[in-house]
Amino acid sequence: MFSGQTLLTRLIWMALGLIALDALVTREWSLAFIALATLALSMAPVVVARWAEIDVPPSFLTAIVIFVGATLFAGEVLDFYERFWWWDIAMHAGSAIGFGLIGFVLVFMMFQGDRYAAPPWAVAFFAFCFGLSIGTLWEIFEFAMDQSFGMNMQKSGLMDTMGDLIIDMIGAGLGAASGFAYLKGRAYGGFTGVIDEFIRRNPRLFRRLRDK
Repeated sequence: MFSGQTLLTRLIWMALGLIALDALVTREWSLAFIALATLALSMAPVVVARWAEIDVPPSFLTAIVIFVGATLFAGEVLDFYERFWWWDIAMHAGSAIGFGLIGFVLVFMMFQGDRYAAPPWAVAFFAFCFGLSIGTLWEIFEFAMDQSFGMNMQKSGLMDTMGDLIIDMIGAGLGAASGFAYLKGRAYGGFTGVIDEFIRRNPRLFRRLRDK
């Protein structure tokens, strides 16, 4: 589990484990639950990747771990959502970009890396739809939690939801645009570099690209 991960990822996991252990000893059950949930969710992509025999770039996994920690632990325990007005915006933008990239990789994987199986704009469009759909599902989840358990995840209601969806749209667009740039042969590093590294690490999933 720890092998192959960046030092930052391992430090975050260790810190969450120690916080959860201390919270259990002091019987701070809510803190223990959030710490353990954050730890489990941040480790889940590693478990899924190993199960699916997919080699995910360590830098991308580190970004996921940071995002999960920033959303659940920093956002809820340290109250960053209330302390920093831009925290929710940053979380939604980061997740939308990530899901846009994931959507592109999934579609490109379906074509086994064939650049000419579909127009670049079509692949980018489906990647955009994937990223935006995940954001929409999250807003539905927030609504369900508020209605079912009396929580306040939607904050100001409609304005919060629409603001989040607009941010999701922009973030998903950036992720999809990175995939479009990659297909057009305009890899400038950054997000396109993440795509390129994933493909290089998993050549069996992109056989048609490798054979060209």
